[in-house]
Amino acid sequence: MKNRIILTVITVLALLPAIPLFLILFQLLKEGLSSLSLDFFLHLPAPPGEPGGGIANALVGTLIIVGLAVLIGVPVSILAGIYLSEYGRHGKLSETIRVCADVLQGVPSIVIGIVAYAWVVKPMGHFSALSGSVALALMMIPVVVRTTEEVLRLVPDILREAALALGVPYWRTVLKVVLPTGMVGVSTGILIAVARIAGETAPLLFTAFGNQFLTLNPLEPMSALPLVIFNYAMSPYEDWWRQAWGASLVLVFMVLGLNIVSRILARKIAGEK
Repeated sequence: MKNRIILTVITVLALLPAIPLFLILFQLLKEGLSSLSLDFFLHLPAPPGEPGGGIANALVGTLIIVGLAVLIGVPVSILAGIYLSEYGRHGKLSETIRVCADVLQGVPSIVIGIVAYAWVVKPMGHFSALSGSVALALMMIPVVVRTTEEVLRLVPDILREAALALGVPYWRTVLKVVLPTGMVGVSTGILIAVARIAGETAPLLFTAFGNQFLTLNPLEPMSALPLVIFNYAMSPYEDWWRQAWGASLVLVFMVLGLNIVSRILARKIAGEK
């Protein structure tokens, strides 16, 4: 009887963290589902005060900004993770890098946005999608670095020894044997990092700034879903409030999809072990 009571209490406590998520999803579906239509995804925003319009520019902008952030942050992160796992397992330099990565992961996003403004926006003289990508890349780096390090450490040493016994240089062993073996785990870390940055608003307010028109030039101001949600929610127009709910629903399901894919990949890793 005591075991059943304790098991019931633990089960209830385990389900409690899921309740806020379902409440959020319910609210988003209730308020934003009516906004979703083909025009909502394909049309540009309407002039202020006029009904209709869509978020096509924000969808394209989100893909471009996040894609550039991945191109900037992932190569640096993977190389740093390889160094920590294969060349710098011990020593002051490796420990310093780990501490820096952990501290960077805890830096508030608005601070990263201010830094990106000082590093990129001011020298360029204007806002741009590129500066937003730099800010988001800075947020990605610590997550991917630590994930890459931990995943590559799980690769069995027997694979390294087999390659070295065949006369393969160590750097080629890392690139051709170790990294491909752990690529599923590295990809999981990248997806988790992308899911984290996809909904960030504060860094983009200081960098990408937003744009009511569709642009593909990363050197110009560019809209994104978080910026649309922020601006529309602060507006006095009811139609923009409705579209803000719709954009929120789209963004949450994008992040939720990335998290589900990362979970599937993580289970695949566990199954292979």
